[in-house]
Amino acid sequence: MTSLGRVRTTGRPTLEQVAAEAGVSRGTVSRVVNGSLEVSTTTLHAVQDAIDKLGYVPNHAARSLVTRRTDTVLLVVSESEARVFDEPFFAGLVRGLGQELAKTNLQLNLMMASGARQRDRVEQLVSNGHVDGAVLISLHGDDPLPRKLVEVGAPVALNGRPLSSEVSVPFVDADNSTGARTATEYLYQSGRRRIATLTGPQDMAAGIDRLAGYRSALKARRGVTRLVAQGDFGQASGEQAMREVLERDSEVDAVFAASDLMAAGAMRVLRAAGRRVPEDVAVIGFDDSDVARNTEPAMTSVAQPVQRMGTELARLLIAQLEDPARNLDPVILPTELVHRGSA
Repeated sequence: MTSLGRVRTTGRPTLEQVAAEAGVSRGTVSRVVNGSLEVSTTTLHAVQDAIDKLGYVPNHAARSLVTRRTDTVLLVVSESEARVFDEPFFAGLVRGLGQELAKTNLQLNLMMASGARQRDRVEQLVSNGHVDGAVLISLHGDDPLPRKLVEVGAPVALNGRPLSSEVSVPFVDADNSTGARTATEYLYQSGRRRIATLTGPQDMAAGIDRLAGYRSALKARRGVTRLVAQGDFGQASGEQAMREVLERDSEVDAVFAASDLMAAGAMRVLRAAGRRVPEDVAVIGFDDSDVARNTEPAMTSVAQPVQRMGTELARLLIAQLEDPARNLDPVILPTELVHRGSA
């Protein structure tokens, strides 16, 4: 006879055994195993450690026997929570995704994956069939996550041109290089000759391509001082990069920043240094977000259709769910220079 409170052992680990090992309820283990995000990070790690220790393998035979579908897709953001909720780009992208998925039976789950353990969790959710596919945004460097998800046969769509050609994954991006080139050419045509750029991170395609556009615009121009300072798309990095530029050349007369937040940070530093915008220094951002409309003066910015990018990402994922063998081309969306008072 088994005493009360004791978990009966069998050849195959059970949910009860995992719960006992992790010190949580059976229901909590069930939520973790079924991909619910409604558990704390501490609990998630405790349950995952118990699963790994006991070698527990979920039995999904009772789930969706006919369709083998969960009607759930995962939005994976390779950034911190603070960045995701502070930067308007992500809100626009999620809005577009959500509105397109609302036309279907698919629901969207959000998961941050800025660390190795979080990425491992994403792989587990996808490979165990807890979600039908994944949208990956804000990837850095040669991230192996897209390749790993494709290897298990999962539909995947990327926001941003992948830096690796190791695996073919459909993606959506703005024409970053052309947008940056247009902005920089406008500064030159306006008579500016000491033109700086505050770049985005150089382990992301958007940061790389916007810097390339700046360089392309000035490649054949003579009599131009070129100044490059690196940032990470955030406002604080724009402030720091602008300080670096002023230390190197206090007479800089134009700035192209790789994001509106960086441009706003640059404008703050210029104001503190006694440099007037646009009289002394013209400033152009990138995104055409609400940030651009609320600076003083209002910011000239390169508009990218962020919400439409989310819509196209959803369409790429849905197309793969409907026909896994279908070959999908990248979607590159146009940019446009929106003129306001800063340049």
